[in-house]
Amino acid sequence: MSAGLSLHDPLEAHHHQQSEDVVDVRRRALAEIDNAKFGWFHIKACLVAGIGFFTDSYDIFAINLCSTIMGYVYYADATGSAKNTTPTSIDMWVKGSTQLGCIFGQLAFGYLADRLGRKKMYGTELIIIIVCTIGGAFAGNTARGLSVYWVLFIWRFVLGIGIGGDYPVSAVLTSELATSKNRGAMIAAVFAMQGFGIVAAAIVSIIVLACFRTAIEGDQLMLDYAWRIIMGLGVVPGILALYSRLTIPETPRYTLDVEQNVHRAARDVRTTFGATGHKTIDDVHEPLHPDHVQVKAQKPTWTEFYHYFKQWKHFRVLMGTSVTWFALDVAFYGVNLNSSIILTAIGFSGSGTPYHALIRISAGNIILNLLGTLPGYWVTVFTIDRLGRRTIQFIGFTMLLILFCILGFAYHQILDKSVAAFIVLITLAQFFQNFGPNTTTFIIPSEAFPTRFRSTCHGISAASGKVGAVVAQLGFFHLKDRGGKNAFIPQLIQIFALFMLIGLIFTWFVPETKGKTLEELSDELDK
Repeated sequence: MSAGLSLHDPLEAHHHQQSEDVVDVRRRALAEIDNAKFGWFHIKACLVAGIGFFTDSYDIFAINLCSTIMGYVYYADATGSAKNTTPTSIDMWVKGSTQLGCIFGQLAFGYLADRLGRKKMYGTELIIIIVCTIGGAFAGNTARGLSVYWVLFIWRFVLGIGIGGDYPVSAVLTSELATSKNRGAMIAAVFAMQGFGIVAAAIVSIIVLACFRTAIEGDQLMLDYAWRIIMGLGVVPGILALYSRLTIPETPRYTLDVEQNVHRAARDVRTTFGATGHKTIDDVHEPLHPDHVQVKAQKPTWTEFYHYFKQWKHFRVLMGTSVTWFALDVAFYGVNLNSSIILTAIGFSGSGTPYHALIRISAGNIILNLLGTLPGYWVTVFTIDRLGRRTIQFIGFTMLLILFCILGFAYHQILDKSVAAFIVLITLAQFFQNFGPNTTTFIIPSEAFPTRFRSTCHGISAASGKVGAVVAQLGFFHLKDRGGKNAFIPQLIQIFALFMLIGLIFTWFVPETKGKTLEELSDELDK
């Protein structure tokens, strides 16, 4: 027995020391990321991810303008109120197709980014967006009887898969590369690029329409060129960002915790972030040749996922992030049903010649977004790491609950007595959606879950939100005219208030992630 001990004890001690060294390298590598000085790499990561979201929102908003323009082309010969107007049912499905595709993209890419890696999926979704944007811009009636709208529906659905895939991959990659101190601002800045994408789509439409003014005033069918150019220009920012996405490194956290290659992750951290001036991973003795520490990657499985989330303390977080995002998106997309009323009130309704009507609609949308949407996004960027995600989400849901109750129960009284007051209330609602749950529901799922499931859980949460968007766009779209044109809008806003209450309640299940490392949040400190 003593001889056996004398032979094996040194070997056991050696393996024990190796294990301790590997844990130490992991801990120091993570510390490098969390405590790194904010620099060019962080800015580049935000820009590369942000341009993707700029493209996403451009494509989603551009279809609203393009569908209106298409009415002047494909229904120019219609009679009565149908003249120059895309039928409601067609308009609804063309716009809603992207949201439907997003659900599939968020779930699929969320899972694949955990299974195959962030790097392998990053850029794939942008390629889908680029190809489908070009395809949609060249959509036309087919010889087999498919109308231009059906062809566009197909392209937009697949486009939605790409846009949906961008949500979990960009959010998680930014989160895993960010410092603990600035992580909230970095992810919020990526998401805030949506606001610029919306405004850019309206500006581009004005420029394109201005270029075609003489042709449009001579023949409104020339608008067929305009909507295709507006839609097609959405590929430009995507193409600019594609190379950077395809060449961005894998996140060290994925390399550490899923691929389980500690020393490669350590080298990546050194290359990416450099030294901090403190004792770092450069000072750690590497006890093994790098080839010896490469073990077979332990890919996440659904069985492992089930056993993790069958525990209430974990499931409650996923439930909280999913339900709050669902509740928010019902109102976020539903409140846009009031856009036509506001545009009419401020003198930017779609009346007059086709050229002037479309210019006014585009300009009016710029004004609406500059009033509430963009300020809300950027106030969040500059305050989220001080106030906290949960606090901002509580503030947002509470204010939206109050505003929707006022608008819903006093809708006609407000419109009859003061259109200005109505515009102020809607603008405040847009502000608190973005300085509130629209941004925080995107951020929290990228922080609150273990590395092995982080992207999958973000995809589930985001897909829940898009289900809410589909409910608003495809369900409430018909309800708003129940009893007459826009007659049911007050009741719909009351329903939105109920969803804000649901979001407020389920925010209690969401953790505060401010100032904590991702490992602290997921209990992976000494994995």
